[in-house]
Amino acid sequence: MTVFSSNNISKKFNNKELFKEISFGMEDGERIGIIGKNGAGKTTLLNIIAGIETPDTGNVWFNNNARVEYLRQEPNIINFTSVIDTVMNSRSEIFSLLEEHRYLCNKISQNPDPSLDDKLSRITNQLNNNGAWQLENDAKKMLSILGVKDFYKSVENLSGGLRKRVALARALISDPTLLIMDEPTNHLDADSVQWLQDRLMNSSQSLLFVTHDRYFLDAVATKIIEIDRSRIFSFPGNYEKYLEQKQILIDSHDSTIDHLRSKLRQELHWLSRGAKARRTKQKSRQDWIEILKDETKTTKEKKIKIELGKIFLGSRIIEAHNITKTLGQQLLFKNFTYIARPKDKIGIIGANGSGKSTLLNVLAGRMQADSGTVKIGSTIQIGFFNQENSELKDSSTVIGALREIAEYIDVGEGRDRYLTTKDLLNRFLFPPKQHGAFISTLSGGEKRRLMLLRVLMANPNVLLLDEPTNDFDIPTLNALEDYLDNFFGALIIVSHDRAFLDRCVDVIYSYEGDGIIKEYPGNYSSYLEKKEIENASKVAAKAVISENENKKRKPDNPKKLSYLEQRELNELEKNIPLIELEKADLEQILNSGSVIDYEKLNEISHKIVELANTIDTLTSRWLDLSDKFND
Repeated sequence: MTVFSSNNISKKFNNKELFKEISFGMEDGERIGIIGKNGAGKTTLLNIIAGIETPDTGNVWFNNNARVEYLRQEPNIINFTSVIDTVMNSRSEIFSLLEEHRYLCNKISQNPDPSLDDKLSRITNQLNNNGAWQLENDAKKMLSILGVKDFYKSVENLSGGLRKRVALARALISDPTLLIMDEPTNHLDADSVQWLQDRLMNSSQSLLFVTHDRYFLDAVATKIIEIDRSRIFSFPGNYEKYLEQKQILIDSHDSTIDHLRSKLRQELHWLSRGAKARRTKQKSRQDWIEILKDETKTTKEKKIKIELGKIFLGSRIIEAHNITKTLGQQLLFKNFTYIARPKDKIGIIGANGSGKSTLLNVLAGRMQADSGTVKIGSTIQIGFFNQENSELKDSSTVIGALREIAEYIDVGEGRDRYLTTKDLLNRFLFPPKQHGAFISTLSGGEKRRLMLLRVLMANPNVLLLDEPTNDFDIPTLNALEDYLDNFFGALIIVSHDRAFLDRCVDVIYSYEGDGIIKEYPGNYSSYLEKKEIENASKVAAKAVISENENKKRKPDNPKKLSYLEQRELNELEKNIPLIELEKADLEQILNSGSVIDYEKLNEISHKIVELANTIDTLTSRWLDLSDKFND
């Protein structure tokens, strides 16, 4: 089934042509990832497909049977009162019935009215047939997985990150034919991203999405569409397949773009090495990698090699000894010690709200620890790029915003030792014609990229990056990774981007709970391997303990049942069927529609769960006694 088709779409923004007369469509079950530079029009294209924006020319046709849900970068979901109602309302028909059922139950309980009984009975039957009673449980389970615990808090009082997660739960539970998602992994920790990735891979629904997360893109997409120079290019397969096909296309062009070939070759190489973090079953194309390795191409770009060295860093960089921090009632970290060294490349991971950003602020001297000490060397220049950088002035130009910081960076080596503002802008994908553009003309991603360059232009010898990949396109991530490859100071990164961590760090600090931060040598893929070994060891240890306990309970010469044990066994054999019968009777009442009181229905549901737990407990005891009896 064709879900939608778009024909000859054109769109301009601030006199910039985003795309011209492009056409594409989607079939049922396809998962299309859209990529392109910041400002290329990715979000605008999603808005047009979703009907939020109107194209200058062309049209979008949708199948009449298609149901569409759109998760935007900045969701507008503050119209509903509570988190749980916001999520459940995505299934509007069922939610309306539940609301009407609740209203009628309350009205009848206050003032019995026989004329409402039939209506309530009809609604109850509809809810039973739709499996609607499970909707609230499903919504709560999904919210919990995404790190949203307060189900009844007003959405308008949530932070931007929590609001995005609520919107994600709402989009997923709506169960649409086509799910459109704009940067769905922003504000999610790595475990939540992995959960979302697995869920979408196992879903049969169509998916149209924009993401900078290359592992997510590689695992989920069945087709890549690239927006480039106002046109779109379609590549069947995932991100790795796209890189291979792109390499073939570039090979057919003039050799003056060898630098782009080199970047693609490097990207494909490290992507294949990160298979562990992607958790895909696709076989790596090692033969292709080896062919690319054999190619020896040079680049005409000025090589950034920032060697600050010990003389600039000094003997002390950052020394944190036994620091502890609590916010409110939550212990974030305790007795944590970190002594920074030159060329440190540290990645910090943990669940949302665990205290990663707070740790960076304490290490930077922006926030005090509750106990312990933090000392920063006198020669240290800290560059701090966080999630809430100050706004740029719209009236300033792109290059002017950098020149406010410095005219050039002294990289300290060779003939081309000075890296100018123009050099840095070019390297981070601001073409010369954009250097004089006003900041008001930039996209959100371009503004964030420029704010990063302002941090780098100050030539720090310690870099603290708090979720640097949010809102960056893939080419920008490549440029940043190249820069960090040549950074000789200390680097500490908080990120949920698994590919970025694999590429840039060689030590992981993981929040383990109860204020404990544990060190894992290696990148993110290495961390996953170590965690799997740890978990396997724990499972094996539990099995040994369980086996030893069984041996204690079952000696070589087992005793027969005592009088009391035999009596208990007899009672269990008599009582378990009775409890099962009671549970079955309640389930029949719940499904019959004969009970219309909302509170009574809830009471019955809880009783069924309680009886099920009792049956499990008694059955387990019956099995123990039966095994002993049969020995």
